[in-house]
Amino acid sequence: MAGETDISVLLKNMTPRLNGGEYVFCTIADLNKINLKDTISVFKEDEGWTVILHKLAADNLGFKYSYIASWITLTVHSSLEAVGLTTAFSKALADASISCNVVAAYYHDHIFVDRKDAEKAISILRKLSEDQQ
Repeated sequence: MAGETDISVLLKNMTPRLNGGEYVFCTIADLNKINLKDTISVFKEDEGWTVILHKLAADNLGFKYSYIASWITLTVHSSLEAVGLTTAFSKALADASISCNVVAAYYHDHIFVDRKDAEKAISILRKLSEDQQ
């Protein structure tokens, strides 16, 4: 099934969900040091592998991190070809001085915000969606 591309439909139906837990971004040189089943996301960069995982898993592995995030999933099935969704929600969050780190996966967009901003971010995203009704 193809994802949605219409920006007004995406915004109206994005239905943000706050996933429980704390998440961190770490960088490692060797993926063999972790079980990929323990990761949320893995991305290859020139400097090494960026992994997103539960804070507890990173602590247990002795990984360093500087940012503790909450994870929000936009539950609408967005197309990777959709135009404007990331711009719309990142602008709404930026206007409230909330930094966001975005992972666009096959079915959904995932937003990582500072844990102290999680509830405020959910409120802003819900309002953005309601404004489309």
